[in-house]
Amino acid sequence: MPIDPIELTRQLVNIESTTYYEGPAGHFLYEFLERERYQVEKTPVSQPDRLLTPGAGEGERFNVYAALPGVTPDVVFSTHMDTVPPYFGCREDDEFLYGRGTCDAKGIIAAQVAAADRLREAGVKVGLLFVVGEERDSAGAQEANLHPKGSKFLINGEPTDNRLALASKGALRVELRAKGKMAHSAYPELGDSAINKLIEALHDVLAMPLPVEPEIGPSTLNIGLIEGGRAPNVIADKAEAHILIRLVGPSDVLKEEILKTVGDRAHVNFSLDLPFVRMRKVGNLPTMVAKFTTDIPSLTEWGEPFLLGPGSIHVAHTPDEKIAKKELLEAVDLYYNLATSLVG
Repeated sequence: MPIDPIELTRQLVNIESTTYYEGPAGHFLYEFLERERYQVEKTPVSQPDRLLTPGAGEGERFNVYAALPGVTPDVVFSTHMDTVPPYFGCREDDEFLYGRGTCDAKGIIAAQVAAADRLREAGVKVGLLFVVGEERDSAGAQEANLHPKGSKFLINGEPTDNRLALASKGALRVELRAKGKMAHSAYPELGDSAINKLIEALHDVLAMPLPVEPEIGPSTLNIGLIEGGRAPNVIADKAEAHILIRLVGPSDVLKEEILKTVGDRAHVNFSLDLPFVRMRKVGNLPTMVAKFTTDIPSLTEWGEPFLLGPGSIHVAHTPDEKIAKKELLEAVDLYYNLATSLVG
């Protein structure tokens, strides 16, 4: 029986697998792919110590790789098992499946599994790689890159509206941490406000010109988190902010500019640095530019990369996440056609 990507999407979406807690989804895929006659491997991925709750049983996480026994794949499909919070299960109407992960990226997993099923029947040497941690730090992809399988091509899945991406932006995560001295707010001269330092530094960072790539567009900067202080009547002794910059070029010059701009007002830590990636056009497939970042920069040992997937990035990470059933079925054909054109 051919694999039904719609039913497989339903099953996957009903398994909670927010980042760091991907174990149940990994077990499901391991067992499902074994039943489909694949040789399946689990590769453990480390869990941050702060998340390990004794007795909770939630700390296990691992990548899942599958191929036919003894086969070195020419092409590997890959995407991620983890989702952003909050979790909500699957519901549907005649046109759409709704729920966390429907388009980012459990529907993509289902379409890739269905396409791989057709490809192996056609004699194509195909593999499947499903990783953890893409939504946070690409830890699963980094671990997978230590264990390549000799593939020539990597078809990574993210929501691209079934269009082939010609480029994807990089990501630079910046953490600013300011320190000060507590004092009674009635006597600010006796303290040193960490919040004031941080606000001034952020103001200047926001005013920095960011690189622009004519064919791709500008780099963009988002201050996604700010916290600090103790109480309204206390001069703040600590404050921090987390920034994410979407890159359209190398990060080195930008890092130097951030360090120079912030100066001694805050400590600067660059906690994630994924490069901008260009990819090539294939045949007559419709194309796009992905303004988001993927696992591709962390999977350099898995072959020439391509980026393609059903669903819209505009509903990913939102309460309205959904995927069209028709688009899922179309993705299976697109994955099949792309893979055969590459290996043929």
